[in-house]
Amino acid sequence: MNTKFNFSIRAACHSSFVGAACAAVFMTISANARAQNLFVSDYYNGTIYEYTPGGVQSTFASGLNTPYGLAFNSAGDLFEANANSIGTGTINEYTPGGAQSTFASGLSDPIGLAFNSAGDLFEADANSGHIYEFTSSGVRSTFASLSYSPIGMAFNSGGSLFVTDFSGGNIYEYSPLGVQSTFTSGLHNPWGLAINSAGDLFVSEYGNNSILEITPGGAQSIFASGLNTPYGLAFNSAGDLFEADANSHNIYEFMPNGKRSTFASGVIFPTLLAFQPVPEPSALALMAVGITALMVRRRTR
Repeated sequence: MNTKFNFSIRAACHSSFVGAACAAVFMTISANARAQNLFVSDYYNGTIYEYTPGGVQSTFASGLNTPYGLAFNSAGDLFEANANSIGTGTINEYTPGGAQSTFASGLSDPIGLAFNSAGDLFEADANSGHIYEFTSSGVRSTFASLSYSPIGMAFNSGGSLFVTDFSGGNIYEYSPLGVQSTFTSGLHNPWGLAINSAGDLFVSEYGNNSILEITPGGAQSIFASGLNTPYGLAFNSAGDLFEADANSHNIYEFMPNGKRSTFASGVIFPTLLAFQPVPEPSALALMAVGITALMVRRRTR
């Protein structure tokens, strides 16, 4: 979507009559589209770190009790799963400015978090084996129950939920109505999940120190190997995959071709990851583009 939008702006800017106005609008929207910070939970340090696209680190929240899963809603609020001890797990909500409130409590080892397109929050409650669904107001219901340990979660573009079963070595797929099927099995302690724009699923194999890539049809290949306790996975808007490599204390970035670089290092125990949603162009910017395009058409008649 961003590519098409940028093209339409460039096409409207050929006339010098509106060149300056077009350039200003284009620069504003492009800057917004690129501003996507990475958030990382540090399990042992009780901290959530924030990284700029250039890798500059700051502390977003601290003093937490074993933070795990991270997920953003459409309003830009960050949700974080505090595992705590059995029966006392919580989910915290943070505004973009960092104000914290308790969204849910009384959970049993909450780990993975993911939002569906309707804005409901799904939580993998590892110790109880439940997958809970929360409305935006915090009303909880049980979406599904497993015999083992649900950990990582990700939604595909069709609204199906994928869940890693850490102890059983499976990845389950749930239709939007909650119908369960086994997407793949025989994995070595699957942990984090992420889905790219093509619909391929990436899973970190904790027990095999690797990342697998699985097509929608179920074909598997090794995307990366030789890692050191891989946990969370997340894609940025450019299609690069980021991985929390817990025992190397690094966060790795992988290009689509698999080339690896170190994005950040020195994190005590990086666990799960989430990227800020890419800001949509503001209504004012869209209006300016429309006006500019109209001026161009009138000027060239």
